[in-house]
Amino acid sequence: MLYLTSDLFPVFVPFGLIGFYRYFWYLIRFSAFIVYRPVPLPENPTYIASEDVTIIVPTIDAGEEFKDAARSWLVGNPKEILIITEEKMLGPLQELANAVDPSRIRVLTVPFANKRLQMSHGIKNTTTDIIVFADDDAIWPPTLLPYVLACFEDQKVGGVGTSQRVQAVGSKMTVWEVLAAFRLTIRNIEISSSTHIDGGIPCLSGRTAAYRTIILKDPEFLHGFTHDYWLGKYQLNSGDDKFLTRWMVSHGWSTYVQCCKEAELLSTMKPNWRFLKQVLRWTRNTWRSDLRSLFTERYIWTSHPYVAYTMVDKLFNPFTLLVGPCLVAYVVYKSTIPVDDGGYHLPWWNVLVSYIVWLFATRTAKLLPHLWYNPGHIIYVPAFIVFGYYFAIMKLYALCTLHETGWGTRSGIGDISAATAAVDAVSRSDEKTTESYSIQPVAQPQSPFSDDYAADMAYAKPERRRPEYEEPIYAR
Repeated sequence: MLYLTSDLFPVFVPFGLIGFYRYFWYLIRFSAFIVYRPVPLPENPTYIASEDVTIIVPTIDAGEEFKDAARSWLVGNPKEILIITEEKMLGPLQELANAVDPSRIRVLTVPFANKRLQMSHGIKNTTTDIIVFADDDAIWPPTLLPYVLACFEDQKVGGVGTSQRVQAVGSKMTVWEVLAAFRLTIRNIEISSSTHIDGGIPCLSGRTAAYRTIILKDPEFLHGFTHDYWLGKYQLNSGDDKFLTRWMVSHGWSTYVQCCKEAELLSTMKPNWRFLKQVLRWTRNTWRSDLRSLFTERYIWTSHPYVAYTMVDKLFNPFTLLVGPCLVAYVVYKSTIPVDDGGYHLPWWNVLVSYIVWLFATRTAKLLPHLWYNPGHIIYVPAFIVFGYYFAIMKLYALCTLHETGWGTRSGIGDISAATAAVDAVSRSDEKTTESYSIQPVAQPQSPFSDDYAADMAYAKPERRRPEYEEPIYAR
């Protein structure tokens, strides 16, 4: 063996180090995933869905799938569901709402189709303690709301996310939907492990996430949320969930993710090549948000160092991923040259077959939580391997095109700057709505650890007064 590989040490050493590094950290991540436990239901809950939860659903093109989603939300018995859409879609959305439950579903409108504007309008019209944002096709299990609310028993928690699975659009998953399911499996492992290790998470997914209303009612938040620019020039419409997650970190709030069947939602993905456009949009949002977290805001380094590490790792991930096939190609080339002319002893086919087997084995191992319940999807592992290299190239392309802030998969999204101009007009008309909320806005974002916060949190129901708070653990 040494005879076969002695002349390959300069190649095998860096190749082996990269592999050791990546799978060492993967084992740590997977170990944390195994020992992670969701927050159990409290015996005497502080928050009750029928009194404390408003579900906000920003949408412009909800169809029949909305009915199934809305019915699944209503099983959890929220106080109200707010559907926020653009003015021209009021009629169709109102018909959908009336077909489900007109007494608990309200349809509100904004002048332009802009997700952040729609979300902020919903926030201003909320009067409950907890807001849950949901996509119009997210199917919830009946137990989702109680398990999400359980996390808010910890008064330091400001935002809560859930695990996810893909629901097929048709009778059978397409290869694109299986790829999306693979990605969600890996994501569920990542977010549960990071939650267990240091309590952080790179992103509370916008498909379904819950927040304390008092945080989002802050005028500073509402202004920053609807006037968010990349490099001070390119206005952002998507990436709302990234902004919300960073706001939690920068303002001293904790987050938690309920990764369990009781809180696992079902969501549809694009069943065709348009899935790639979705991934491109998400990738751009990830680049912009991670760069801000690491180098502009920098709170993540002290509040959640493990999450900061994962962000740094993802910055270099496309490069390390592409190094592998480049080194293999180099070894294969050298193996075709006679040894006397500087070639290698190892047969080229040996190198190639070993590399393919290694890829298939390691990628399959990462997907075991999904394949355990869907063994037939193992035939898609080769497609996932190819997609991984495509994704690495896509990440580099996304890095070079961060100035492109369009939605990418929806043609109905209006002009972002026009929508933002409408924000101020809508805000003025909504001032009375905001004032009807029994707390007064503060000049600076409130932390759960501030001296005045305990009194403010008792505004809704004095008989269920929240406990006193500790001193800040994260300095702004």
